[in-house]
Amino acid sequence: MTHPGSGSTYDPPVDPAHGARPTAPAPAGARGHGSPPPTDPTDRPVALITGASSGIGAATARRFAAEGWHLLLSGRDRSRLEETAAGASAALLPADLAAPEGARLLAQAALRRTGRIDVLVAGAGIGWAGPFGTMPHTDIDRVLFLDLNATLHLVREVLPAMVAAGRGRVVLVGSVAGCVGVREEAVYSAAKAGLAAFAEALRQELRGTGVGVTLVVPGPVETRFFARRGRPYDRARPRPSSPGSVAGAVWEAVSQGRDDAYVPPWLTLPARVRGLAPGLYRRLLNRFG
Repeated sequence: MTHPGSGSTYDPPVDPAHGARPTAPAPAGARGHGSPPPTDPTDRPVALITGASSGIGAATARRFAAEGWHLLLSGRDRSRLEETAAGASAALLPADLAAPEGARLLAQAALRRTGRIDVLVAGAGIGWAGPFGTMPHTDIDRVLFLDLNATLHLVREVLPAMVAAGRGRVVLVGSVAGCVGVREEAVYSAAKAGLAAFAEALRQELRGTGVGVTLVVPGPVETRFFARRGRPYDRARPRPSSPGSVAGAVWEAVSQGRDDAYVPPWLTLPARVRGLAPGLYRRLLNRFG
């Protein structure tokens, strides 16, 4: 058996009624053994995508739909979820992950609907921009809960079924802010740094189970995220990427069984400079922001 991140793919389960495997593409990670056939009538691989009502989540949902997947789409805005799901094989599972039981209820509803989740794309998140000394305590709690705690709880609810099936992949949408820290986004940076550490630790823990963990690290993306956080993106660099480019990186990481994906790829450089030469990194950061 190969371990997560090896780039191998696994076979979808055999349909006992026909003795043949479905033709839909199978998610990457590792080979599954002895897993039961899915209960979803489409018999397609299943992706649960949070934050699917807009931005990266919506673009990722459309990419997976184009590849023939069955979608479980979650977000707080049902009308926008309907727009995302248009023309796709999808079920809508509106949920508020900021609620204390939101993650558990979403996972239970998803598993009841299809009997399995082949890929979880945890894309829900919020931001807050401004001096940390002026950040309301309620907003500190809100950012940490939705960007970090709720994601961990959702993974905790979904993971046992993946491990039992011997296959699957968890995709966590991080941020370059979690790699290098961004001025006046201290709590958001802390939440995304925690997500990156969680991805690495969980990846090691799941070695040999057939379940992989991918951390997607985008820079700024052209979404409503900046308007919602209360401040538009006004930096000259890096230039914002499109949601579609991030969705493409998510798909490639899943299909190839990759552990990390940076969008754009050159964003690996700041983190490397920080690790190898922290003094130089801070001087550059002070100069260029």
